[in-house]
Amino acid sequence: MNNPDPSTATPDRNLRNRNRTMLLAIFALFFGSLIFAGVLRFSGWRPAGMKNKGELLQPPADLRASRPALLDGGTYAWNPIDRTWRIAIAPPADCGIECAKTVRDIHVVWELLGGEATRVDVLWLCASTPCALPAGAPALTNLYLLQPAPGLRAQLPRVDAVAFKGGRGVPVYVIDPNGFVILRYAAGSDPGDLRSDLAKLLKLK
Repeated sequence: MNNPDPSTATPDRNLRNRNRTMLLAIFALFFGSLIFAGVLRFSGWRPAGMKNKGELLQPPADLRASRPALLDGGTYAWNPIDRTWRIAIAPPADCGIECAKTVRDIHVVWELLGGEATRVDVLWLCASTPCALPAGAPALTNLYLLQPAPGLRAQLPRVDAVAFKGGRGVPVYVIDPNGFVILRYAAGSDPGDLRSDLAKLLKLK
């Protein structure tokens, strides 16, 4: 019987070892990446470009069953097929200069959205009647004044947590095309944060 040539057995063994090592490395790289991504995902980490500036509401408030009544008659419909986003403002009854500032800030945000601004409605939930925007407030296109609706107002998370620099402030909300309240901006928040978040959301089709 012929004995195997050691000179050929050694290269074959080395090749198998290299192949095995390569497979293990690929396995570790692939599943290691998945595990690492999972850890980051469940820890709440996201890339800076994907992070929202406003407070993400979890779970979001569901307004789909609501039929907000317009101050001048009729109802405001959600119409998800239109892919319209909303900025919702629910000022307190005794709101003064803070309300005027909020309207000016929202007006600037709306204009900075450019051509996409037509896909954003501004909802002003009146606290009482008669109801009107603050004196000197800029005219807002796509503005809808909603009749006082305690039930609707109560669905906006922490709507009455409006302390702002020793006075009264106005929280602002973003409502998605389906009627879910997904983001909240505390009284006194930087309006640039709202503009940044809306710019990202409007890219979603």
